[in-house]
Amino acid sequence: MKYVLVTGGVVSGLGKGVTASSIGVVLKACGLRITSIKIDPYLNTDAGTMSPFEHGEVFVLDDGGEVDLDLGNYERFLDVTLTRNNNITTGKIYQSVLEKERRGDYLGKTVQVVPHITDAIKNSIESVAVIPVDGKEGPADVCVIELGGTVGDIESMPFIEALRQLSFSVGQDNFCLVHVSLIPVLGVVGEQKTKPTQHSVRELRALGLTPHLLACRSAQPLLENTKEKLSQFCHVPAGNILNIHDVPNIWHIPLLLRNQNAHLSILKQLDLLDDAATPALQDWTRMAETFDNLTESVRIALVGKYVGLSDSYLSVVKALLHACIACSLKPSIDWIAASDLEDDSARLTPEAHATAWETLRNAACVLVPGGFGDRGVTGMILAAKYARENKVPYLGICLGMQISVIEFARSVLGLERANSNEFDEKTPNPVVIFMPEGSRTHMGNTMRLGSRKTLFQTPDCITSKLYQNSEYVEERHRHRYEVNPEFIEILEESGLKFFGRDESGNRMEILELPTHPFYVGVQFHPEFKSRPARPSALFLGLILAATRQLEAYLGRHQNGS
Repeated sequence: MKYVLVTGGVVSGLGKGVTASSIGVVLKACGLRITSIKIDPYLNTDAGTMSPFEHGEVFVLDDGGEVDLDLGNYERFLDVTLTRNNNITTGKIYQSVLEKERRGDYLGKTVQVVPHITDAIKNSIESVAVIPVDGKEGPADVCVIELGGTVGDIESMPFIEALRQLSFSVGQDNFCLVHVSLIPVLGVVGEQKTKPTQHSVRELRALGLTPHLLACRSAQPLLENTKEKLSQFCHVPAGNILNIHDVPNIWHIPLLLRNQNAHLSILKQLDLLDDAATPALQDWTRMAETFDNLTESVRIALVGKYVGLSDSYLSVVKALLHACIACSLKPSIDWIAASDLEDDSARLTPEAHATAWETLRNAACVLVPGGFGDRGVTGMILAAKYARENKVPYLGICLGMQISVIEFARSVLGLERANSNEFDEKTPNPVVIFMPEGSRTHMGNTMRLGSRKTLFQTPDCITSKLYQNSEYVEERHRHRYEVNPEFIEILEESGLKFFGRDESGNRMEILELPTHPFYVGVQFHPEFKSRPARPSALFLGLILAATRQLEAYLGRHQNGS
């Protein structure tokens, strides 16, 4: 196995994940099979219990793993299906070591960070690297590892030591280190400063790792004298100093790396030059340029709880982007804090309330994504009601589907106190209930997670047609509440149809309002399986409906054209 390690220096948030993904894209374009691992030095076992405000979205994998959002980048860029083991955390490592200690596996030895924790890290990396993720037999050719955090962080020290040992044990021809760093420009001087990167590399070298390539983040392209200075003081050949400057969209990053011959430097270090072809990135180039040249846009109202941080809904944003590009449009996302739509907001923050409602009314479609807790729920219900009554295309995902059921029960069935047990345990009309198999005592890894099959009850519905008239669809889930089966009959009699159910037939997965141009709610998260060249069917349907192209699209596909 060949390894490419991507580390970061100076500051966090430089785009190590996108850099690692882009390296994988270029190497894959050379004909190599790629897998990837994300190392997160935090003590959480996984990302499942983290606040989206603090860490961005929780990405869900087919096997139910709740992982860092960077694994979403890997899946979208490399078109692979990763496992929960592809996300290694300090929590997982310590948990496995302590379980062994309790079993007596260490035979009375003193359990220490070195060698026991570092050995566990190495073993984990080597075992995960050989798991095929591209649907083919056998291990990949190259494993791209991203080390989260910044070099020098206390919590990442055991990983740095383990990776140093790994680089020594696998040999120099099987290990390539790419260090991502920042080249700032001070406003007063206007000069590209290399000193932060010099210090970062010096710290990395002091820990026993020497970078083979530098990936320098900057606002503008690096000047030649900047490259020369970096090469001289960081002991990296000038040809191996890559510049990842700001670009119009992140799909340009693999092209940027290809144009600087990053693949040749990496292939040479890994002794793979004879096994690799010239990178075939024609489709990637076309995709990046197409997006740059789009002029028409569509306004999408995203009504959510965590709109203060766009990374909270990263996969939703990417799925909208994929769908819009398929329709030759640029997405114009209007972020609406659900709480700003509520009556309390009209009294406390009238300007924010007025702006939120004006934004909602000017949107071509409405999307209510997933979330937890009761904050902003009333505002989401108002958004769903507005979309239903005004025939505005609506897509509700997970919580968004449950919101549409609550709104319909209140407004159409007249059940004024209809609610979810999540928000009101004493509601007389619990149209959304806690799932029987869920845990009320433990939060981590206790939801209904991962890829599940949804069976269509009829082919004569919008969602079935968007999924190419399939009898079933497999999408990823992450929820602990569900629509109450006891209310299905009365809801359907009043016009809200549940066209998708799980294999038992008791769990509602897809709802539609047939009298509406596009009013769809799904219990699953279609955004997690959206890809640049294969947009999610439901996101595509939403954008087509928003631009009044849905009927023609479905007609063409029904005719097999």
